[in-house]
Amino acid sequence: MSIIIICLFIVTVMPILAKAPLALAMSKAGGYDNRNPREQQKSLSGFGARAKAAHENCFEALIMFTPGALAVLVTNNAGQLAEYFAIAFVASRLAYLVAYYFDKHVLRSTFWSIGFISSLSLVWLAIP
Repeated sequence: MSIIIICLFIVTVMPILAKAPLALAMSKAGGYDNRNPREQQKSLSGFGARAKAAHENCFEALIMFTPGALAVLVTNNAGQLAEYFAIAFVASRLAYLVAYYFDKHVLRSTFWSIGFISSLSLVWLAIP
């Protein structure tokens, strides 16, 4: 059970950690505009645009993972298989970010799919 909670924590802070490459790209694009960061982000291209999309996708992934993680915890189905799915989700999301930053679109889609299947599997395990 604690592994699933640790994975939930990692996925929760992942959007904040994924902001670092975006902030770096914004800094290189004339300095980080803290007054209008979203306007500045709209003008990013290349790595900066990918970093923005990766950052935003972390929030979407949090919404995918959380119901499954909480469902297996609440239904007392947080066994070893659920832990493997939670770990697979976190690992695939980290790999997804790297693939996104380096513009490896096929790998990115593959890692996204692994994460999605892992999330669905957690929910499936919670069904009595």
